Amino acid sequence: MDGPRSDVGRWGGNPLQPPTTPSPEPEPEPEPDRRSRGGRARSFWARCCGCCSRRNRGDDDWGPEPSGSRSRGSGSRSRGSSSRDRRPDSRGSGINAAGDGTIREGMLVVTGVDLLSSRSDQNRREHHTDEYEYDELIVRRGQPFHVVLFLNRSYESSDRIALELFIGNNPEVGKGTHVIIPVGKGGSGGWKAQVMKASGQNLNLRVHTSPNAIIGKFQFTVRTRSEAGEFQLPFDPHNEIYILFNPWCPEDIVYVDHEDWRQEYVLNESGRIYYGTEAQIGERTWNFDHGVLDACLYILDRRGMPYGGRGDPVSVSRVISAMVNSLDDNGVLIGNWSGDYSRGTNPSAWVGSVEILLSYLRTGYSVPYGQCWVFAGVTTTVLRCLGLATRTVTNFNSAHDTDTSLTMDIYFDENMKPLEHLNHDSVWNFHVWNDCWMKRPDLPSGFDGWQVVDATPQETSSGIFCCGPCSVESIKNGLVYMKYDTPFIFAEVNSDKVYWQRQDDGSFKIVYVEEKAIGTLIVTKAIGSNMREDITHIYKHPEGSEAERKAVETAAAHGSKPNVYATRDSAEDVAMQVEAQDAVMGQDLTVSVVLTNRGSSRRTVKLHLYLSVTYYTGVTGSTFKESKKEVALAPGASERVTMPVAYKEYRPHLVDQGAMLLNVSGHVKESGQVLAKQHTFRLRTPDLSLTLLGAAVVGQECEVQIVFKNPLPVTLTNVVFRLEGSGLQRPKVLNVGDIGGNETVTLRQTFVPVRPGPRQLIASLDSPQLSQVHGVIQVDVAPASGGMNFSDAGGDNRSGETIPMASRGGA
Repeated sequence: MDGPRSDVGRWGGNPLQPPTTPSPEPEPEPEPDRRSRGGRARSFWARCCGCCSRRNRGDDDWGPEPSGSRSRGSGSRSRGSSSRDRRPDSRGSGINAAGDGTIREGMLVVTGVDLLSSRSDQNRREHHTDEYEYDELIVRRGQPFHVVLFLNRSYESSDRIALELFIGNNPEVGKGTHVIIPVGKGGSGGWKAQVMKASGQNLNLRVHTSPNAIIGKFQFTVRTRSEAGEFQLPFDPHNEIYILFNPWCPEDIVYVDHEDWRQEYVLNESGRIYYGTEAQIGERTWNFDHGVLDACLYILDRRGMPYGGRGDPVSVSRVISAMVNSLDDNGVLIGNWSGDYSRGTNPSAWVGSVEILLSYLRTGYSVPYGQCWVFAGVTTTVLRCLGLATRTVTNFNSAHDTDTSLTMDIYFDENMKPLEHLNHDSVWNFHVWNDCWMKRPDLPSGFDGWQVVDATPQETSSGIFCCGPCSVESIKNGLVYMKYDTPFIFAEVNSDKVYWQRQDDGSFKIVYVEEKAIGTLIVTKAIGSNMREDITHIYKHPEGSEAERKAVETAAAHGSKPNVYATRDSAEDVAMQVEAQDAVMGQDLTVSVVLTNRGSSRRTVKLHLYLSVTYYTGVTGSTFKESKKEVALAPGASERVTMPVAYKEYRPHLVDQGAMLLNVSGHVKESGQVLAKQHTFRLRTPDLSLTLLGAAVVGQECEVQIVFKNPLPVTLTNVVFRLEGSGLQRPKVLNVGDIGGNETVTLRQTFVPVRPGPRQLIASLDSPQLSQVHGVIQVDVAPASGGMNFSDAGGDNRSGETIPMASRGGA
């Protein structure tokens, strides 16, 4: 799983590219060299348009270059006129029409370009990209930006200028990978450039990009034509332009019509991810830093995604869902649910996406390890960074349907003890995925808006481990025939749990159908606060309503067991409720079952309780404690049955997340009613306490104190802290060694903020004995005097720093 793969992804014709190394600092361009006139070759302008190749015609109708000449009758591209050959050279001086670099008297020479790319400049601020820690220009498609050209003389009305953008190895106009924008003329597809001001030898331009433009990193150059000849500006790596999706542009299909949504789902670089169980919800802060744009684009390159398809958010989000996991294509993260993370990082230890994405960009190798919230956190980072409104969503009691029945089938023996070897379907305590906002022109009307994208590799889609985008509206109404992957996602949120009991003759009979057990709560971080928002209603009609039942039965009719509801038995007058106290890791606990007789006759219930540990994915260990009891219930009476569990009983069996599964089954002697319930609960872990020691100012060293108390009576070995914060601290790893049983430790760490405003500093602790320990503090960073921004937030300490015992306070 974690070794190199020969598979190059869905588009096999595109070679797997190794990570690229940054371009070296370019040498200063020489001053334009005005030399004697040389011979004329067929010019760019002659190739670009008919008017320039025929001198007797005016200049009013010149337009963009065709996608390339083709040999008559052959259909193949002529070698001499390929788009790749037209890409400007990145070395040497400007090029004239003859291609020999000769600059003649009177030519319009572009001596320099200012893309106004500084984070404090107008372009970056207007395009909401000033928080990206990049020096290059980053713009959003469908929105104009400004460029200043520096010329060797004043601009004249007879001069002709065209801007050119290139992306990919073989740019073509017809595929949108080679864009030509004649200044002062209407371009194609929404591209155009206008002269805003001509002042001396400076020319201020306003450039409009297409709302359907390909997203990615473009090379930029300029060509001019004057009476004296033609000039081409050599390509300069400093003049590269990133183009992103634009939720602020009404013509872009990712448009979001709420500013507070855009601030939260596009620009917010920190968020909350929820985990645990419905009754015991835990939350952790995640860092969605925008300083990883190159890594996000590298993911598309690594998949071999054609550049021509990168303007479609449906295709881009589907590729990202495939590439964030490592299966099939050597993607970003290796999934691991085994509990053994000795060859990588425990998924619970990550506090953000930066370390993961930068490692993937730097090495080209999949990063160990991830689980659903890590896959979702990285996906949120990537899609927000590319310009898609995206949020992280947690579904509690999330079903994993393995046989497309759209039901969760659980099998028991004659005594209602689970038959684990038959229970292939599972119910995850929680599962985390993503919603991203876009129109769906590939679907009938009515399915725009939130789309589910899930990068956790659970089942294949068209032979590939990816999931979505899937319209939330189609999930809500059980329209499982809508693409992509609606049946699987519907089952995750709205299938029924069907209990099958083995009969004396070996056959199985449905003894109970639990209709409200799956997708019991679906949440995300609220807009503009750290509160939790319940969004169950956008995924499901109210439980038990006619619309909800219709959606379930409509979906089930398209599943592999369409007649499952025909065999239901509905005699029920004894109700059962399961409770577990809110327990902390290392403490004793008690579980309880409350039985209520809602009938008018006496009832006797034979009750069985089986307790086991469980991974959050629903995979259970062996039963380590069980209890059997017969309970007599008078009409209208209730009875509580308790089962105490000591720390020493569950300690040897603990797995990740500290979760346990209580299987409860019962049989009513008088009526034959079968009771069945699965109840999952978790043991809480302590939080890290973070305290800021002093004011935080951009460019000035600041100190934070981290305090942790070991809740267990055993020693924590090989303890690792992680510290990270967007605009505050690049990922930092701290090795602190061992922490004794019930010991308190205090660490102090310094960092240098690089961006002003409210920031989140996030920390985590991990050890083989205890994980899922986190802490966060808000840091309000004051701007530096003079309003300067800094380009790096501390170092990326990948190898880890060992903290000496002397710096560990407390006891």
